[in-house]
Amino acid sequence: MISNIKITVLTENTTENENLIAEHGLSLYIETEKHKILFDMGQTAAFAENARKLGVDLAAVDVAVLSHGHYDHGGGIEKFLEINKKASVFMSKNAFGKHYNGSEKYIGLDKSLQGTERLAFVEDELVIDEELSLHSCNLLPRKYPTNPYGLGIERDGVIQPDDFLHEQYLLINKNGRKILFSGCSHKGLLNIAEWFKPDVFIGGFHLSKLDPGTDDRKVLDETAEILMKNNTMYYTAHCTGVEQYDYLKRIMGGRLEYISTGLVQIV
Repeated sequence: MISNIKITVLTENTTENENLIAEHGLSLYIETEKHKILFDMGQTAAFAENARKLGVDLAAVDVAVLSHGHYDHGGGIEKFLEINKKASVFMSKNAFGKHYNGSEKYIGLDKSLQGTERLAFVEDELVIDEELSLHSCNLLPRKYPTNPYGLGIERDGVIQPDDFLHEQYLLINKNGRKILFSGCSHKGLLNIAEWFKPDVFIGGFHLSKLDPGTDDRKVLDETAEILMKNNTMYYTAHCTGVEQYDYLKRIMGGRLEYISTGLVQIV
């Protein structure tokens, strides 16, 4: 039995293992005493190839979660459904929205998958069992401003700044601790930390557009300062940015770690 939570990083932007595929995106395999969970499926089928090399049996996954409706997290959905014949893929009811980077680049999900039987669409909150729950927090106030950094959503034929109603978070309750998984924290890292006050936070910070060599560092400084007020251990990857991580790490020290493709982390 797994007394703690074991996380295997199947895909992320970086890797120190030359035998694995690193790509812009995220996919995590999570093991608890009760569940084998796939959190996001990366941009391509690379997560499945890496899983094979890492000895992870995707066919045994019993719960799959899509954090939000972007291609670099849901591009591997079809591959997962080919490998795994039993798990539902839980995603926001808004996941198949028309998502764009700028005004022309479509970054949403493959619309041909929309009617797939094993996709389970989640409203604002879903309690799976006493251990797992999903939360969009769409009804909660955002204390800190959300910067879409050029990401948009098309509604009524008009592309507007994305409000990220399609993003949700996986909360695992384990031995009285709250372990939170966030794909990209598009609704604002500080908002999410404020809403949940988790013991452990795992996922992208969506800070890669901030240049520590410019006045952007003021935002990074403030972010680190506020995060450090919480009694939380942070593990980050993907859209945080390596340079941005290095800057935050100098401030946050042992409270912040980076998880790259192939890494196994126990929390």
